[in-house]
Amino acid sequence: MEYLESLNEPQREGVENTDGPVMIIAGAGSGKTRVLTYRIAYLMDHKQVDPFNILSLTFTNKAAKEMRDRIESVVGTEARNLWMGTFHSVFARMLRAEADRLGYPNNFTIYDTEDSKSLIRSIVKELNLDDKVYKQNVVLNRISGAKNRLISWREYLNNPIYRADDESNMKPELGKIYKIYSERCFKAGAMDFDDLLFNTNVLFKEHTDVLNKYQQRFHYVMVDEFQDTNISQYLITKKLAAVRQNIAVVGDDAQSIYAFRGADIQNILNFEKDYPDLRVIKLEQNYRSTKTIVNAANSVILKNRAQLKKNVWTSNNDGNLIELLRANSDNEEGRLVASSIFEEKMNVQLKNSEVAVLYRTNSQSRAIEEALRRMNIKYKIIGGLSFYQRKEIKDLIAYLRFSINHNDEESFKRIINYPRRGIGDTSVSKMIVAANDHAIPLWEVLENANSFLGGRAANAVLDFVTQIKRFKLELESKDAFEAATQIAKTSGILKELYDDKTVEGLNRYENVQELLNAIKEFVEDPEKEDKRLNAFLQDVALLSAVDNDKDEDDEKITLMTIHMAKGLEFQHIYIVGLEEDLFPSQMMLSSRADLEEERRLFYVAITRAKNKLFLSYALSRYRFGRLKNCEPSRFIEEIDPVYIKLNKKYSKSEPVYSESSDTTKNFVSGMRKSVSSQPVKKSNYKPSPDFAPSDTSNLQAGMKVEHPKFGYGKVMELDESGANRKAKVSFDDFGEKTLLLSFAKLKIHEN
Repeated sequence: MEYLESLNEPQREGVENTDGPVMIIAGAGSGKTRVLTYRIAYLMDHKQVDPFNILSLTFTNKAAKEMRDRIESVVGTEARNLWMGTFHSVFARMLRAEADRLGYPNNFTIYDTEDSKSLIRSIVKELNLDDKVYKQNVVLNRISGAKNRLISWREYLNNPIYRADDESNMKPELGKIYKIYSERCFKAGAMDFDDLLFNTNVLFKEHTDVLNKYQQRFHYVMVDEFQDTNISQYLITKKLAAVRQNIAVVGDDAQSIYAFRGADIQNILNFEKDYPDLRVIKLEQNYRSTKTIVNAANSVILKNRAQLKKNVWTSNNDGNLIELLRANSDNEEGRLVASSIFEEKMNVQLKNSEVAVLYRTNSQSRAIEEALRRMNIKYKIIGGLSFYQRKEIKDLIAYLRFSINHNDEESFKRIINYPRRGIGDTSVSKMIVAANDHAIPLWEVLENANSFLGGRAANAVLDFVTQIKRFKLELESKDAFEAATQIAKTSGILKELYDDKTVEGLNRYENVQELLNAIKEFVEDPEKEDKRLNAFLQDVALLSAVDNDKDEDDEKITLMTIHMAKGLEFQHIYIVGLEEDLFPSQMMLSSRADLEEERRLFYVAITRAKNKLFLSYALSRYRFGRLKNCEPSRFIEEIDPVYIKLNKKYSKSEPVYSESSDTTKNFVSGMRKSVSSQPVKKSNYKPSPDFAPSDTSNLQAGMKVEHPKFGYGKVMELDESGANRKAKVSFDDFGEKTLLLSFAKLKIHEN
């Protein structure tokens, strides 16, 4: 087992301790993927565990594929038999096998977010509610939040607290919408993303024989990115591991940033309460970033109260100081960032693919995009409109879905009159209302269109029914690619797009051809056992935004929100828009828990950088149509200033340092005061003419020292614990500082 030799001691401990509950706290860049990969390989290779008895859960298909490929390189093709994938894909697989227990067809449709929003829009309209009050995003988030907390529509309607909350928010009908939405999904033979988790919990709760079957199947359960799990996900994994207790979770509480999606940081903070004999292993050595970046990130996250203590360190070189860019406006910020990128590319031969610009909100990309275009620097945005959300792609996929599941209401609405066949919105509404009023499947209404519609509309519907039945036969006799190609041609979609000779029309036609190419690749993939169209559609439905990034031209700067950047790394990182009320967001300042989540988000942003990190902020920015004055984010001042330098070349004015002894304000407080034009006195420290760092191995409390930036000070105490020695120094002008002695340049003076 040569692969074990490449691991450090804690990593090896995480691999070899396979029995009983284990929590691996993995600091940023500490090699957690390697540990998970080798842990599974070790189970198969050393302990001879059948891969069919191993369950490994991740959050993206990309991560699952990377792990499977690595495991296969160690143990061979047996790795393909692992139960490995995202929570949603693995539980969708279980639900398809057990769908009849819950009253669903095993070919149930998986609604994506746009499908769910469309259904909510229809329900709001049918109930004659104000769509400005019952906005689709708000309603869907409320329903999603309830499902993630395992609250069914029945419990929701019967809970006076939820009713009172909805009434106080002027949305008293939310419970009713939730009820109708759930019933319509069930009748359509469809589950949304949250249902895949919610219904798995229902399945295990109501059918103990099914739960027992999977408990006996999975001898080992592993969960990656455990800090991102919600209550629903945690309960499922806890139940699956309940018999053997061989559960291993890997995560970092400092990178828990998805509370808005239902992630509950308490799952990782309180994991030991559920497993008193838990073995905790800490991966603290960072292999990704320079000392400057690691130490700067540490100085920020230390401000959080709710955390599992760890000491992340690195043996990498010191690296460059973090550069701070200060702009007068958001447009100027874009220009400064673009100019800095251009210069870095020229100076160090940096590739576009090695650079990422991160921001708190998508709207911030505009100024950056414009500046990059002016300098002819190629870029791509991750998290924009994905390939599978384009209209022409969704149209063909709707045909494919409806050919499989004839009761899929959202697909029906999309294709019934595309290409045009003379069936108007009124006729469509009549058929949907008829299905609901008579409590019969939508397909039954379509097959009996003459009873619900008259004239040409009924005939057109019956022609459509005949066409869909032919498509169904295609699916039964051909593989996914052959069937999809035939449906694309016969439905008229290909001809409709081909006849449009505009540039946009040509692009849409090529996009549909690309979808067919993707289906062809799926069919020819030797790792895909199920070649049916339904399997392909499930893969598509469960793709994450990162998985969707299929841009073949990798030589581009990457622009994305920080949430999208989690799990990625780049040589150079630019974090832009570091201003109060933007980052941290104004909406995240009402509680300590929210603020600490924002700080974790900043920590994640910092730790994406391998070699160089840039921070930028603007003194004014257009927000919601108004020009607003801005002040630097509190997060900048939370970085120990020893790790930051102002980029004078690009920044318009220099920050002023205050004389305050308050450690957290001695850097950016000056900048804030300069914004408001308050006079502040600078430090009078002048370095000794013969300044040279001393050997600090014999440094003791009480010694007088000199620092090239903070001046003279006295060592108050030493911290010998952990991988790095630290000294707390009280400086004359800058107050108390805790310095890493392996990094700080201190000269010892005679007392």
